[in-house]
Amino acid sequence: MRNIKLTIEYDGKRYLGWQRLKDSDKTIQGKIESVLHQMTGETIEITGSGRTDAGTHARGQVANFKTQSLLSSAKILNFMNRYLPQDIVIKQVEDVTERFHARFNCTGKQYSYYVWNSEIPSAFQRFYSFQEEKPLDIEKMSAACEKLIGTHDFQGFSALRKSKKSTVRTIKDITIERDGDLIRFKFVGDGFLYKMVRIMMGTLLAIGTGELPLTVIDEVLSDKVRQSAGETVSSHGLFLDEVYY
Repeated sequence: MRNIKLTIEYDGKRYLGWQRLKDSDKTIQGKIESVLHQMTGETIEITGSGRTDAGTHARGQVANFKTQSLLSSAKILNFMNRYLPQDIVIKQVEDVTERFHARFNCTGKQYSYYVWNSEIPSAFQRFYSFQEEKPLDIEKMSAACEKLIGTHDFQGFSALRKSKKSTVRTIKDITIERDGDLIRFKFVGDGFLYKMVRIMMGTLLAIGTGELPLTVIDEVLSDKVRQSAGETVSSHGLFLDEVYY
């Protein structure tokens, strides 16, 4: 039995997220598994490094699956890219050890969130960034990012319901890059909770516009109250850039 690792790129705007759904074929996992079944004749379940929400994009999602197929990695790559929708692309196919698990072996991830900061919308960025019409104070947002970096309990920055699982995560770096009206926020950490990046982004933007004070970061980290943080911004500005192992 072979264990195959996939590196996947996708445009998420047409899909209901990564996870397969019983009542819809509009998921990334479902589309990939359908093509793998067509290729191998086997019923295959792929394991992703994590779920991405409806509308979220990926440049470097990682998944693995087990198969009896003897097709070469190159033939698997070519077959999948031939029969998958054009907005889902397999970038790399690798044989890996039996013990490799895309989710459990993951040591960290990098996400980017894009903001179109202008009163005038962009015809090209509308599916790949969040429009913020008000001016943003980059210096204040950078100061807020410094408060988020490190190991904290991020429960207040997540949409998780009560769970016995730990909500402590380590953010290693957050950078802000501006190119004209387009701003990229890059997050690197050992893991991210449900909707964590989108809630942190809503909070950073509210600080940048002056709607929330800089001290809200300390408050949410201390009190762990979701309602104290900013709104959950839309998913279409979010990209999973890379998964680390």
